[in-house]
Amino acid sequence: MSLHLYNTLTRQLEPFVPQDPACPTMYVCGPTVYNYVHIGNARGPVLFGVLAELLRRRFGGLRYARNITDVDDKINAAAAELGVPIAQITDRYAEAYREDMGALGATVPDLTPEATAHIPQMIAMIEGLIASGHAYAAEGHVLFSVGSFSGYGKLSRRDPDEMLAGARVEVAPYKRDAGDFVLWKPYTEDLPGWESPWGRGRPGWHIECSAMAAAHLGETIDIHAGGIDLQFPHHENEIAQSECAHGGRRFARYWLHNGMLNFGGAKMSKSVGNIEKVHDLVRAHPPEALRYALLSAHYRQPLEWSDALIEQSVRTLDRLYGTVRDLGGLDAVPEIPASIEAALDDDLNTPQALAEIARIAGEARVLRNEVDDEAPRGTDHARLAGYKSHLLGAGFALGLLQQTPETWFARGVVRNDDDDARIRALIDERATAKQNRDFARSDAIRDQLAEEGILLEDTAQGVRWKRA
Repeated sequence: MSLHLYNTLTRQLEPFVPQDPACPTMYVCGPTVYNYVHIGNARGPVLFGVLAELLRRRFGGLRYARNITDVDDKINAAAAELGVPIAQITDRYAEAYREDMGALGATVPDLTPEATAHIPQMIAMIEGLIASGHAYAAEGHVLFSVGSFSGYGKLSRRDPDEMLAGARVEVAPYKRDAGDFVLWKPYTEDLPGWESPWGRGRPGWHIECSAMAAAHLGETIDIHAGGIDLQFPHHENEIAQSECAHGGRRFARYWLHNGMLNFGGAKMSKSVGNIEKVHDLVRAHPPEALRYALLSAHYRQPLEWSDALIEQSVRTLDRLYGTVRDLGGLDAVPEIPASIEAALDDDLNTPQALAEIARIAGEARVLRNEVDDEAPRGTDHARLAGYKSHLLGAGFALGLLQQTPETWFARGVVRNDDDDARIRALIDERATAKQNRDFARSDAIRDQLAEEGILLEDTAQGVRWKRA
């Protein structure tokens, strides 16, 4: 099966055929860096990162851009509250964002354009829109004339009047139409700004992505992705201004939108206050479990976020890493199973891919329990090596099982070799006590280690331990 993706623009599952067969292009809307992002903001980078790696395997290359919005009223407010330049805010939180996405294993984009580095491109695009009659200047503002673009609303498929009724639209006397949106806004001297033909000011949010995408990926890109909450007005406005600026050429050929994360029954949102920051979560839980949780629902569906979901993800990874550990003595080169590739080719069906990983691990455990370690190596050992190869390859395709089992079961705790040696010495002492039928001492050692958060597991291959 070839790669098929659900295109929000056409409302259809379509075969993906890039403009350049050797190098597709993809643009994903990134964060506005004025604070730590919440886990809902991480869903797109994690899921579309899986797609990025899939595209590279399918086509051999990829130009993947994920922007940074580093000019915004919220950034100005945060800087003013602390009495620092905006760069001090944006640099801090852009770096925190990169660290947090790295902890979750999100694929690093090839390009991370920043809005403030593309002001000349934005001004040039706005000038072109004015010249072609699609935008107008008024009282220091420049606005896009929605009525000048007959295709407005084709992404969200709603009548413009209905869209405006359900959106937060600023009604201002300088607008010709209530739906016209800002391309450039004036700024006072006490705020950061840039000189332009329309006076000192800053660009509107929507024009930033259009200018950055065109600058790095061309006037028509293959895939534009982001959260479903961006469909209107952000993505709708991007289409309008980009296609008008580029002589009617299509802006993006495939539009992909991920569903929202719900928390406590409502959409996770800073404005509501029901958020969990990635910065805090990756310090409280194994980051790989957070990644697993984000992959557990299809990207187009909403995902209910909860402590129970995280705990279930940890337990699932315990089983998977335990299986890898049990196959530890077998040589295996990671190989992505065809069933995993088929699941991802089917509109990035990560839940099906996770089900396949569970199936592979389950079959491996059944066979492992049947194999006699003392018997000469033969067909069964070769089959086990094949299972290990597929298990590691499946994990690679999803950004899972990339640690050693020992590291996973240590739960990210900084290793202390002296402490590890002490634990092993106690385990050896317990084994000796059991051999001497000194069960009181054996139980006392187990209880001591349990109080320290060290859990012991007696197996046919010996005693294993992990930190709880």
